[in-house]
Formats: sequence, C-alpha cells, structure tokens
Amino acid sequence: MKILKSWAPYLAIILLVVLLRTFIITPVRVDGKSMNPTLENGQILLLEKINSNYKRFDIVVINYEENGQTEKLIKRIIGLPGEHISYRNNTLYVNNKKVEEPFFHFETPDFDIATLGSYNIPEDSYFVVGDNRINSNDSRYLGFMKKDQIIGKIVFSVFPNFGFI
Repeated sequence: MKILKSWAPYLAIILLVVLLRTFIITPVRVDGKSMNPTLENGQILLLEKINSNYKRFDIVVINYEENGQTEKLIKRIIGLPGEHISYRNNTLYVNNKKVEEPFFHFETPDFDIATLGSYNIPEDSYFVVGDNRINSNDSRYLGFMKKDQIIGKIVFSVFPNFGFI
C-alpha cells in the first residue's frame, strides 16, 4: 500500500498528460514547405482539439486519406460551408466579393471552386490552401475537406519560434 501511495502522484501526472494530448492539446510538427513563410519545415506547434468553431484564415491540421494511407496536412481555411471561392489576379473573392488576406502568401494562380464540381462549398466542408500556393497540395487539387477530417486548430508555436499564431 505504501508503494501505491508513493507512485500515485506520478500515475496521476501520466494520466493527466495522456488525457490532455488525447482530447485538448497536442504537439505537431510541420512537414514540408506548403505553409511557408508562415510556418517552417520542422517547426513544432500546439494543436487545440476542443474548439471546432473554425473561422476563415484559421490554420488547421487535417487527416487526409489517399490510397489507404493517412497523412496529416497543415493548411489555412479560406472557404467556409456554403461559400463560393475564387481567385482572380492573386485576389481572393468570397461570393464574388473581394476579401483581403491578412497574412503573407505567395502568388495564387487564378482558380474557381466550380472546377471541383460544386458552385458552393458543401455543408460540413471547408476549402483549405497552403500559404506557399505554388508548392501546396490542397483543396484546389484534393477537393473540399470535411469538418470531421479536421483534427484541430494551430494556436501556438513552440520551436524555433515561440508565441501565438
């Protein structure tokens, strides 16, 4: 009994860490250059899992499955359910209204989501792209991402930069 009492605090800490990582927040590592210059290859971030109220320009982590393999993608939400998204002359249009993107991104080639087979983003789906638009495998090629594919939202950078995103 004495051994159990001495190990109880350690077991409680381990249980707390497992619960936090499973349900609330977990570290993720950027793999690739599709989010340059906002995020760097190898950067360590914290992913919030409990808030699923995603907004335009949130950076999210997505489970994407292709050929039986699941890959984690880090992308920025550009389009919300029910919206029509297009890019003309490197400018974002949402429902044919110009929208300023408040972050730096590389040039975006002209694009209209109608080429994906739908005039508007389906319910419970999002249109996501990387900030490095020339070097990003995103919704322009993969299609819309369903809400249940989104693991969570990036909220903090741990390494090499430290601070909120």
